[in-house]
Amino acid sequence: MSYFGTLYQEDLPPRAKTVYMYLKDRSNHEGECWPAVKTIARDTSLSVSTVKRAIADLIRYGSLTKESRYRENGSHTSNCYFIK
Repeated sequence: MSYFGTLYQEDLPPRAKTVYMYLKDRSNHEGECWPAVKTIARDTSLSVSTVKRAIADLIRYGSLTKESRYRENGSHTSNCYFIK
């Protein structure tokens, strides 16, 4: 079976499959990546709101976890995504 074989068989919206493959491609050997939502949207030709819905789909499905990251002053810097 192919690398994404189980993903193809799941009942996920196409937007979630696209974003999952993008994040998987950008992740390190530990499955971590931290692209901005706008970057994901630009690179996948999806809208920002569609990318946000796709990320929520993947979290709900259990294929992705998200951790917010903050600067020392407490302002938000980025999200770190963990591919499962």
